[in-house]
Amino acid sequence: MRESSTEVLIVGGGLGGVAAALAALRAGRKVVLTEEYDWLGGQLTSQAVPPDEHTWVERFGVTASYRALRDGIRDYYRRHYPLTEAARAWKELNPGAGHVSPLCHEPRVAVAVIEAMLAPYRGGGRLTVLQPYRPVGAEVDGDRVTAVRLAHRDDPGDEIWVAAPYVLDATETGELLPLTGTEYVTGFESQADTGEPSAPSAAQPMNMQAVSVCFAIDHVDGDHTIDRPERYDFWRAYRPEFWGGPLLGWRSPNPRTLEISERSFTPNPGDDALRVRADQRRNPGDGNLWTFRRIAARDLFAPGAYASDITLVNWPMIDYMEGPVIDVPDAAEHLAAARELSRSVLYWLQTEAPRPDGGTGWPGLRLRGDVTGSADGLAQAPYVRESRRILGEYTIVEQDLSMAVRGDKGAARYPDSVGVGMYRIDLHPSTGGDNYLDVPSSPFELPLGALLPRRVRNLLPAGKNLATTHITNGCYRLHPVEWNIGEAAGALAAFCLDRSTAPHAVRADPALLAAFQERLEEQGVELHWPDVSGY
Repeated sequence: MRESSTEVLIVGGGLGGVAAALAALRAGRKVVLTEEYDWLGGQLTSQAVPPDEHTWVERFGVTASYRALRDGIRDYYRRHYPLTEAARAWKELNPGAGHVSPLCHEPRVAVAVIEAMLAPYRGGGRLTVLQPYRPVGAEVDGDRVTAVRLAHRDDPGDEIWVAAPYVLDATETGELLPLTGTEYVTGFESQADTGEPSAPSAAQPMNMQAVSVCFAIDHVDGDHTIDRPERYDFWRAYRPEFWGGPLLGWRSPNPRTLEISERSFTPNPGDDALRVRADQRRNPGDGNLWTFRRIAARDLFAPGAYASDITLVNWPMIDYMEGPVIDVPDAAEHLAAARELSRSVLYWLQTEAPRPDGGTGWPGLRLRGDVTGSADGLAQAPYVRESRRILGEYTIVEQDLSMAVRGDKGAARYPDSVGVGMYRIDLHPSTGGDNYLDVPSSPFELPLGALLPRRVRNLLPAGKNLATTHITNGCYRLHPVEWNIGEAAGALAAFCLDRSTAPHAVRADPALLAAFQERLEEQGVELHWPDVSGY
């Protein structure tokens, strides 16, 4: 078996892992970054989820390096795509003119920009990327992780041990936590444990948010109907108790009010893409599902460049609620079923979905696996909203940021803040049968204590596996927050190597904490919010 060593090992190449790597590399450290899927970027790329961002994202509330990623995506379009003159001049270019974010774009563009951000460090020899590799074991000495065993995704016999003084878990599901014996929690905590008003009386560790397998489609001439999925009849008849009708339908609960509402679907509606101003504070934007997460608006490109808009299907009807995919023996079966649900949704759209003109089905809907980079046409990876979460020195709870609890006081202000974020507390239907929980949040901070496991000394979470609860995970799981979590973790590992100290000591020592926060601010990490109110 091969062996290797580095200064900072980052397992998982999603947004948190990439941000962690960049932070450690900027500080002069050697990094090994691993990723299971073909693309770096996680939810932005291999999971095909356009960014969910807050209302102030174009002005403040994200780190400088996340802004560089966003600027790089726009610059890539201006350099390489046949934009119209008006689109090219649009300062805050939204290539998809989608309503979920002011920067809806094709996943492959984000891959190119991320690779460019990492390229100088690869060339300089300080960054090694192991891809596609996944963690399968670990070596632990007391309260320290000494090495992680990684296996090639397609050839499990190809394994490598990587040793490092700091190990960051940036996997989508906190894979290193059980492998290293790091204490963690899953699912819904009890109200007795957290004091959260929205928590149940008893803990529900297997009650987790639905996973989704996204996919991209366009609408062109011809019949592009896929083969009928084997269990299509099951999903066609599937009716969650609280849904207001079959899952495969236009009617579903409004996430914010829980009232049953009907969404529309109009491929290539001919709207004025240049007039789209995505702001979820004013409008969730999901009225017409075609434009909700549209990632290419054909009218922003030269005539004929795109035969159709391209839209990304991450809609309520693809949420898989039949069972969790973490810490269960049948996780693979559930993930396969989630993929079949998504194929069933596409087949329903092509054959049976009610059209505004009274007809049924759009056979011209075409699966765009070339856009998502996968063999079966769906996203390479499932979108897993909820990870295993460390038991941390500090746990972020609903009372810290819920506007229903805090009123006009704003979110809790942490003396050990290492970043900021903003999103509503947005929980999708769960494997325990819960409906949406989508309530206003105040702009919040990221406490260092939530990145520190209570016992393990040198393992740091670098994504959704920090010490949130089931409830607060709902707003700490989004793209810019995950990036900030990873950036803080990577910077912390480098800082500790520079100072010959330990992460827990940084939080405990006011002088060390101030020095670390100063370093973060020098790198463009915002630690506190200006006076803005939540939504």
